[in-house]
Amino acid sequence: MPSPLESITVEPLGEDRTGATASFPYDAALVERFRAAFPRARWRDDRRAWFVPGSTAEKRLNRWLQRELSGVLAHADARGKDAFAFDPITSDYLVAAEDLLVRTPYSRTIVAELRAVPWAWWDGDEKLWRIPYRSLEDLRHRWPAIEAAARRNEPAERKRRRDELKGSAEDRALRAKARERQRHRYPVRADQLPPGDRPLMSHAGALVFTEVTGELVDEESLGEHYPWSAGAIGDFVWASWRRPGHDELVRTWPARQPATGTELARGWWQPTIEELRDARRKARSLERAQATRRQRHPSRSEPEEKPV
Repeated sequence: MPSPLESITVEPLGEDRTGATASFPYDAALVERFRAAFPRARWRDDRRAWFVPGSTAEKRLNRWLQRELSGVLAHADARGKDAFAFDPITSDYLVAAEDLLVRTPYSRTIVAELRAVPWAWWDGDEKLWRIPYRSLEDLRHRWPAIEAAARRNEPAERKRRRDELKGSAEDRALRAKARERQRHRYPVRADQLPPGDRPLMSHAGALVFTEVTGELVDEESLGEHYPWSAGAIGDFVWASWRRPGHDELVRTWPARQPATGTELARGWWQPTIEELRDARRKARSLERAQATRRQRHPSRSEPEEKPV
């Protein structure tokens, strides 16, 4: 079973410059120790890894990771395993094995909670999350939210909620919102049109605007589906959009400052590095899911876009 605890490769960077990249699950304390050991290291968003320059970088990284994995982390795992034996998390969604194995129905809440647990990683082969025992206390802190979300997203529970909502005002509003997303249109200020050659951030996430139709947006649609436009002065027109791919987002240059109130009011802005990282993660997950579906059902064609 592959584990992402370490991944080191030598990477030439230019004609006469070499180095190595190191990737490992995020942990604030570990990153701090890494930066102290390698002050010249720089984060590479395109590789999702730390780049350390120098011809001896691979050796130095190997020695450092061996110390971390054989010392601090091994001790932390042993302590976590003892703590779990003394006070286990009892749940239908968790199994104690070599790691703590978490298998739940899909939920964005669960994904967000588990991503925040240091060293947690998704095992795509087994379709479950693996959490080392060293992260037990972080997992324990987040477990009530994880288990509650898992129960809410059980197929039977979701069907029950859908049946209760049928015909209600909330159901009609949700269906209208879904229909609007499927139209792949977005209101933009007629006097502040977005560039169409690069990914931008919007209230609907990262978008690439493909065409400005010039059709005026009616006030009813603005008020019902785009409340951020309330109070804006001037006309809005419809623009078509698509979701940017991961490679496009990697090449996108981030803004130095968060969006201003004026930019938020017009509906689009240059993304910050934090917004880009989140959009890249979503795009990468979507592309992997599409690739998996193509492998399983090669005769089926993928839709050009899928709202996220």
